[in-house]
Amino acid sequence: MRIMFTRLKEDIACVFERDPAARTFFEVLTTYPGLHAIVLHRISHRLWKWEWMWLARMLSHLGRWLTGIEIHPGASIGRRFFIDHGMGVVIGETSEIGDDCTLYHGVTLGGTSWNKGKRHPTLENNVVVGAGAKILGPITVGACARVGSNAVVVRDVPPGGTVVGVPGQLVVPRDEKSKQREETARRIGFDAYGTTKDMPDPVANAIHSLLDHIHAIESQIESLRKAVGERGIDLPKAPGQPSAEEAVVDRRASRP
Repeated sequence: MRIMFTRLKEDIACVFERDPAARTFFEVLTTYPGLHAIVLHRISHRLWKWEWMWLARMLSHLGRWLTGIEIHPGASIGRRFFIDHGMGVVIGETSEIGDDCTLYHGVTLGGTSWNKGKRHPTLENNVVVGAGAKILGPITVGACARVGSNAVVVRDVPPGGTVVGVPGQLVVPRDEKSKQREETARRIGFDAYGTTKDMPDPVANAIHSLLDHIHAIESQIESLRKAVGERGIDLPKAPGQPSAEEAVVDRRASRP
């Protein structure tokens, strides 16, 4: 009983951390369906472990009727789990959810097989799943990963990864090539972020190729300017383009 009240306090505290609309303890306790669903699930899950299957399912069914959130009593859920809004959330029997995870409304943790055994997803710690997302099959979403709204995820997600789209695609993390493109785009007055957020992939790929080509041309021109400068000829630099001496200073300053 003491553990149950401790978990309840943690569940209420995490609501205040993740929902700026939460005002008072009493408001959260009485008006948040996500909290009600979790409390009922913790009881039904205990009954499921005791093999009181029908009673566990009946309590789960009652929770679905009261909150619009369907959590199978066999699902394993960690601490400080938060369901925001909650309507339409479905969590399957063999789902496993770690600590400090957050789900928004319309999320499905579903199966892709009628076979017995593990057939639902595993969410590691600190995972956030956006509204309407579908995570299907016995896959693993790594710790601190993010799943975008309405994404359909059918493959494992590495820790810290972000998945968007249908089917879900892993957003490539920023690497040196991405930083180089952003710098080239900044110099020519182009917003590189727009190529990855709103444009279709073929357009984004074409613009990335142009940015790479511009960077290669600028590097060749700088090499030529340096070679000519070594022969005593000082060529004017292009607007926004550093001189050979400035480029050397910039490279030295950027070294760790």
